[in-house]
Amino acid sequence: MYSTTDKVPKFMKIAVVLTFTAALAAAPLAQAAEPEKADASTKEVTGEIVDMMCYVDHNAVGEKHASCGEKCIKGGGPVGIVSDGKAYLVVGAHKPMNDELAPLAGKTVTLKGKMASNGGVSMLENAEIVKK
Repeated sequence: MYSTTDKVPKFMKIAVVLTFTAALAAAPLAQAAEPEKADASTKEVTGEIVDMMCYVDHNAVGEKHASCGEKCIKGGGPVGIVSDGKAYLVVGAHKPMNDELAPLAGKTVTLKGKMASNGGVSMLENAEIVKK
């Protein structure tokens, strides 16, 4: 190590350096252990239920497209909700909600779920229909 002329014992200096180094190493772990804010991204969205294939391909919305949208959603096509010009893919608790939402195609409903987004695609997951 190094020699010193002061009266502080060498082992004390080593102990201080080791304690400081351990604190620096543990700081990121303490920050990562903070609990996440529960339901911080849970949101209610009110909008029109759409068949995402027809919506994206040719902006098919409204009552005129309701029966076609219902057939496509029943057939397994992706379902979405359009609110204020923004479309969200809708997924239940890690499963499609097609059976529940197909009869609501073309209608305005409120869904509640967790918002997720990646690569420009927005999704409302763990969605559930809000009864009003």
